[in-house]
Amino acid sequence: MGTQASPENYTPPKDERTEREKAIDDWLPITSSRKAKWWYSAFHNVTAMVGAGVLTLPYAMSELGWGPGIAVMILSWIITVYTLWQMVEMHEMVPGKRFDRYHELGQYAFGDKLGLWIIVPQQLVVEVSLNIVYMVTGGNSLKKFHDVICDGKCKDIKLTYFIMIFASVHFVLSQLPNFNSISGISLAAAVMSLSYSTIAWGASLDKGKSANVDYSLRASTTTGQVFGFLAGLGDVAFSYSGHNVVLEIQATIPSTPEKPSKKAMWKGVVVAYIVIAACYFPVAMVGYWAFGNSVDDNILITLNKPKWLIAMANMMVVVHVIGSYQVYAMPVFDMMETLLVKKMKFSPGLTLRLITRTVYVAFTMFVGITFPFFGGLIGFFGGLAFAPTTYFLPCIIWLIICKPRRFSLSWFTNWICIVLGVILMILAPIGGLRQIIISAKTYKFYS
Repeated sequence: MGTQASPENYTPPKDERTEREKAIDDWLPITSSRKAKWWYSAFHNVTAMVGAGVLTLPYAMSELGWGPGIAVMILSWIITVYTLWQMVEMHEMVPGKRFDRYHELGQYAFGDKLGLWIIVPQQLVVEVSLNIVYMVTGGNSLKKFHDVICDGKCKDIKLTYFIMIFASVHFVLSQLPNFNSISGISLAAAVMSLSYSTIAWGASLDKGKSANVDYSLRASTTTGQVFGFLAGLGDVAFSYSGHNVVLEIQATIPSTPEKPSKKAMWKGVVVAYIVIAACYFPVAMVGYWAFGNSVDDNILITLNKPKWLIAMANMMVVVHVIGSYQVYAMPVFDMMETLLVKKMKFSPGLTLRLITRTVYVAFTMFVGITFPFFGGLIGFFGGLAFAPTTYFLPCIIWLIICKPRRFSLSWFTNWICIVLGVILMILAPIGGLRQIIISAKTYKFYS
């Protein structure tokens, strides 16, 4: 394990930045404010983790079956707690230096150029794909709310328009400068996630087992069952994606030799993971118990009664994914603004921020409107990009930086996570891609 400089012989590192570089760092969203408390870490992590994924967990259970489903859920929770702990520890593993961004940690481990090429593309795929999926989720939940309230008495409105309504909120919120400025939105989102998760499993429990409930695997053919199982793995992987923003969240917490940021950050992570377990396991198991393999890829779509409660739960989802979108968009804004200001020498300011962030929100809205294959998107991206950044990249970096003794417990644990993560990365996108292809056969653009 790495060493932390002791307070007695600690000498603050010399700041070798120029005045312009200091001004830019004070302007960029990740490094502009370091005043966060430990509970900011808790609700930012809950908001980042408990997103669209929790609502699809009963569907994932219907693809995996009782035994494998519960095993994959528990194993994923344990592995991701471990890899998240590693990232929190590595944030200040080098005395006098903070790895404020995932790619900075990657650059230290793999080298400046290779580290960028390994981390940045994968991190961008995760964050941008999540923002696209949240656009679709927000639009779907608004549409469900409209349909439940109207009860067939209103004119049918296309999903496209609901996604545009949801996006309009982000054109405004995306102008908030940094992580600490979205803390109120993130807190509201975290509360909503626990609330609608409780409604999802509570309403399922109240409804009880459906007549002729069937717990056999979702697909009827062997081929379909195999591909469905792979997609289910991707769905679960998608549910644990907070690692992509954990260093950026920790960067907002103040740090001194006496009180390193990892202590406050880890306290927040522990609280967050207890909340995550309270959301994930009851929703997955009670939802599957109630509906079996007839459950939809969004449990709230399967539930229709009581109407007022389902309508309220869908609005809670909307509030939550508003917060989740902002949490995942902030590191993307940081990357874009760093590139434009540091590499391309644009002047930092309101105009640059307004243009870049508006273009990004418009892009995610357009892609969400064009490809709203909710279930397939989750399975595909869950395996392709979430598995590396969540399940095994932290372990590889840990082995490089900390150099645990060969065949020690730490060495074995990390290699087990790496092997399982690589298997997940290879297998899960196959099932998700098949679901997208099946959906695409009957899908009409901009319907």
